[in-house]
Amino acid sequence: MPAQDQLFSTAAEYWDLKTLYADMASAKGRHLTPTEKLHLRGLISGYSPGEIAEKLHKNANGVEVALCNTLYQYVRILVGKQEDKIQNWRNVCEWLEEAGYKSQLPLEPESDDYLSAKLLIKKANVALNKNQIVVDINLRIVADSPVEFPIAENIKYHREEEQY
Repeated sequence: MPAQDQLFSTAAEYWDLKTLYADMASAKGRHLTPTEKLHLRGLISGYSPGEIAEKLHKNANGVEVALCNTLYQYVRILVGKQEDKIQNWRNVCEWLEEAGYKSQLPLEPESDDYLSAKLLIKKANVALNKNQIVVDINLRIVADSPVEFPIAENIKYHREEEQY
């Protein structure tokens, strides 16, 4: 079994763990335990409580109870949803992403033919409409131009062409 700090390591690629740990500790009133950090990384990596338990060789009901008694409460305090119930473990990821803890990652080009770009995807709304699930998302792609275009010269050039 890998060392505990290596489990669910993909969370560090997509989430601002340093800030998230600090803010969760503030919501808790003291530092998170290593187990709480591990469970949190598992959740934000997309693992269900049962899958987290399986990876840790623990009882699934025990992990679920631990999450209900600890992390779920801290997340609700952190995002200001103390009155809301966590209906599903996915609520944790959604609420933390909405609160801005998910990082933007630049896409890595596979060859020199591609531009480097930053991709930001935000879930905007999920609704059930006439027996269909409708998911609205906001997508923003930001890429630097590989060539500088002298905008003022292009405008002048096009104006001169229009005169003929």
